[in-house]
Amino acid sequence: MRLNHKQGCAGEDAALAFLQAQGCKLIARNWHCPFGEIDLIVKHGKILVFVEVRYRRSQAFGGAIASITPAKLAKLNRTIDYYLQTQQPGNIPCRLDAVLIEGGSTPVWLTNITG
Repeated sequence: MRLNHKQGCAGEDAALAFLQAQGCKLIARNWHCPFGEIDLIVKHGKILVFVEVRYRRSQAFGGAIASITPAKLAKLNRTIDYYLQTQQPGNIPCRLDAVLIEGGSTPVWLTNITG
């Protein structure tokens, strides 16, 4: 099933605006490689943050957080490893975060998600 592209873009726009309001600076958006895609890559202070954006219309079926499965985390980690190997950002601390958006509510920023 293909996701609604307009809703996905709107969710990413909202997540990016939220993160920028928290002091993050955009490095890349929708970065692709053979292993997958990273929705947003931002710098927060001295930390490189890879951000998975999850939008759901409601909290039904567990909401946005339930959509981040162990398989999704494994795919994200492979993609991040590829980014770090090919883009060579240097010896900079990094982490994987998620921004969850449900309906019209304020985004929720989860830091250092590991599963």
